[in-house]
Amino acid sequence: MKIKVTSIYVDDQEKALRFYTEVLGFVKKADFSQGPYRWLTVASAEEPDGTELQLALNNSPAAQTYQQALFQQNQPAIMFFTDDLQADYERMKEGGAAFTMPPTDVTASKIAMVNDTCGNLVQLTQLMRWQA
Repeated sequence: MKIKVTSIYVDDQEKALRFYTEVLGFVKKADFSQGPYRWLTVASAEEPDGTELQLALNNSPAAQTYQQALFQQNQPAIMFFTDDLQADYERMKEGGAAFTMPPTDVTASKIAMVNDTCGNLVQLTQLMRWQA
């Protein structure tokens, strides 16, 4: 069994697509609509055939409440891993990303938090225990 697709709620799919592709560097995988419904996914440029992230419109009260509660509590809606957090931080900052936490040392890793402009905080993590 594999995880093929996971979802994150966004309040604007176009803004989300821009952030996740232009700022994070992911690639668009699927984008099709049927009526008002839009199926939109991205994947890591490093693993384009790997797990996809659905950028799901938060058009239900439950999705909106969940998304807003996480954001208000300063909790990330999703976490991505990187081999070089500082380089990604600098690249994204130059591209206009709004970080709510710069790279910070925590137990066995470094983390940073960025606002995805679509209602979510995204945690970027570099595991330090894997380094020599």
